Amino acid sequence: MIKILLLIQFILFSPNLLANPDWSKDMELPGGNAKKTPFNRSNIYELDPSELNKTVEQGRKHVFHYPVEVTELAIPYKALRDFLTSNPNSPLKRWLYTLSKKAARIETEQDLMDWLGINSFPQTQNERGPGPWPEVSPGEHDLGMGATLLDMEGAEALTFSCAACHTADLFGKKVVGLTNRFPRANEFFRIGKKLLPFAHPSLFKMMTNASEAEVNILKRSRYAVKFVGAKKPQVLGLDTSLAQVALSLSRRGLDEYAERLAETANFPRPNALDKKVADSKPAVWWNAKYKTRWLSDGSIVQGNPIHTNFLWNEIGRGVDLHSLESWLNKNSHVIKELTATVFATEAPLYLDFLPEDTLNEALAISGEEVFEVNCSSCHGHYEKAWNLPMAQVLPLKERIKTTQVWYHKKTPVYDVGTDPSRHEGMQYFAEALNKLKISRSINTIVEPQKGYVPPPLVGIWARWPYFHNNSAPNLCAVLTRSQDRPKVYIAGAPIDPRTDYDPDCAGYPVGEKTPESWKNKKEFIFDTSREGMHNSGHDEKIFLKNGQEVMTKDEKRALIEFLKTL
Repeated sequence: MIKILLLIQFILFSPNLLANPDWSKDMELPGGNAKKTPFNRSNIYELDPSELNKTVEQGRKHVFHYPVEVTELAIPYKALRDFLTSNPNSPLKRWLYTLSKKAARIETEQDLMDWLGINSFPQTQNERGPGPWPEVSPGEHDLGMGATLLDMEGAEALTFSCAACHTADLFGKKVVGLTNRFPRANEFFRIGKKLLPFAHPSLFKMMTNASEAEVNILKRSRYAVKFVGAKKPQVLGLDTSLAQVALSLSRRGLDEYAERLAETANFPRPNALDKKVADSKPAVWWNAKYKTRWLSDGSIVQGNPIHTNFLWNEIGRGVDLHSLESWLNKNSHVIKELTATVFATEAPLYLDFLPEDTLNEALAISGEEVFEVNCSSCHGHYEKAWNLPMAQVLPLKERIKTTQVWYHKKTPVYDVGTDPSRHEGMQYFAEALNKLKISRSINTIVEPQKGYVPPPLVGIWARWPYFHNNSAPNLCAVLTRSQDRPKVYIAGAPIDPRTDYDPDCAGYPVGEKTPESWKNKKEFIFDTSREGMHNSGHDEKIFLKNGQEVMTKDEKRALIEFLKTL
């Protein structure tokens, strides 16, 4: 009896033991009214504050250093470095550039990181966005956020972590969880598929003086890449990971472990995503705490998105799923740490990055009512500090803060007429994903949807360009009827807030405001007439009623100013 009482006492006073997040299909966030709730899962495992801080800090290390040791698609780092710094006029280099159709010469590791879109680590405290910022190895620090050096049999192998696509440089500050605007990860896989078959181990060893361990890294990569189906995005800034998972699965067997078979590698099954466009941009992390389903279309209706991310990442890298399943079972602490980090991520605040004279508080306050009338039913309700008693004694930065977010108890999916290509793409491999034993073991269920999740708008000012496919360069375009939105715009890096950001429209400057330095870069041109990149929708029954505008020009301006404070 005493033992039973002690066990009950232990359970009652050990909340972490019971803090098993609900990832089920029917999960709803508790609290609030019938439809919305102020509850969020920023502390997804309900840890005490000190334990949460430790867990998040450890998770940040996994953000920068890819933790999946069983990954097979990697590059022998020393051999790569020696090759890059070798004679720039060597016939081998010229041939490889021609083969990969890569025009610009890459002579150093930094050239490679720059081309890939890998952002550098912050060099000073002022360059650090919301923390924590754990220490990383000197080699990885020099390469940038997302480059990972794994020890494979005593040799360094280069691969890439989630930071490659989910960290950004925003006006001189590094922000974890913000979408990298110009990643080339998918194109890198595509070029790797072209080049690796020509990198014969004997020739590789002779040309680079590679060690046996480095040759073994190459051999594993040459084998794994046979089971990778890579595709170049329509435009720089979009991601083709959806197609990469689907096309990679089509190169494997139909059994529950998607075995890697020579027959399917050489003769992959047809898949519509080989031609159909289903591009999208990577999501921001700080919205995860408010949601109960994942991806831009909400098609992951059950399961921890971090578990799912590791699975899909590694399918797209050609891994053996027996090995991955074993790694996941042995590394639940890694999943927990990274999950806690993603859910605890905070959005960047406008006045931490841009000057006060670019924000009109009075206009923002008037925009609150415009938002409530036109936007809150889909995107949630946001309580503001300026409505608190004695708010006027607070500094501006504190007055404009959001004190509470009310979002849907169960994440909805709506079809508001935006480009359907992305959500349509999920149907072409959902069945194959769901029948994998590893999907069942991590309780992931994928169901194709019609439409997209109306996301929480926290940090929306920093998330331009807008829509899942980047087809709206700024909020002015979002609030304009679709046929009048810019058909073409030019993207650029947010370096100078005075030239590279339009504060009146919260996003890219367009037309005459476009910086001259952007205009000679063809790969940064976004043409909404291309497949999967259309800027249609999100107007009728939202900002239009029977084809007529429901907001005046002044109301739109006030609404944008309010959105900048979220």
